[in-house]
Amino acid sequence: MRRFLFFLSIVLFSLGFAVQLGFAQTTVPFPAVSTTPSMGIPEVQTPLVPFVDISVRNPDSGQEVAFSLQLLLLITVLSLAPSIIILMTSFLRISIVLDFVKRALSLQQVPPSQVLMGISLFLTLFIMWPTFESIYNNSLKPMADGQISVEEAYHEAEGPLRVFMYRQMQGKPDNIRLFMSMRGLDAPETLADVPTYVLIPAFILNELTVAFKIGILLYIPFIVLDMVVASALMSMGMIMLPPVMISMPFKLMLFILIDGWGLLTNQIIHSFI
Repeated sequence: MRRFLFFLSIVLFSLGFAVQLGFAQTTVPFPAVSTTPSMGIPEVQTPLVPFVDISVRNPDSGQEVAFSLQLLLLITVLSLAPSIIILMTSFLRISIVLDFVKRALSLQQVPPSQVLMGISLFLTLFIMWPTFESIYNNSLKPMADGQISVEEAYHEAEGPLRVFMYRQMQGKPDNIRLFMSMRGLDAPETLADVPTYVLIPAFILNELTVAFKIGILLYIPFIVLDMVVASALMSMGMIMLPPVMISMPFKLMLFILIDGWGLLTNQIIHSFI
């Protein structure tokens, strides 16, 4: 055994010495450097991205001041565009109803929230298309052609949205009366008597109320199914088994059998029409 260890140590020592000797004799070639001076000028290539220059100077006339204010107003409107789309269109009601459906089915991550928001957006475009088309034909296009001013374009764009919001509250004007009384204004007789800053919060409260009513109706059949499954599990003595795990497949089968997405979409659209 000792002889074996002695010969093994000799072999390892010999291998280590050979490796060190090989590294010592290895030469690393340096890259060739040209000693001839190069007088060539590098070719200038045209960049793919154009150069953008923003300069700030004093206005030369009142028209430039007015244009700067219009540009600032346009940037402000664009920054508030998501809030306008969410609160002044059908997007609010649709998004809340779809979220109620997801919770009633006991689904946590399917479908994702981004998918539900995308569905709400395209359903909003489908419902609001006549309103948007009226705004484009009566406001944006004439303003782009120089036929009307910015103020006139604002009033033309405001009208279709006011009509849409008011139609959703024709049978329930309590919210309008509430905000009118809080501002100390007289009870309105027509839509022209309702200011826009009163109509918008009244419309938001109306949409929240309608969406929650739809959510209650959606929850009722699924709650009954949960109660049936929970009672069955209790009768079999399976107390530790969560009823949601058993009831969720039955909820999905029931939702598919009755064509839940089609019925839900149909009822949401008809609730606005």
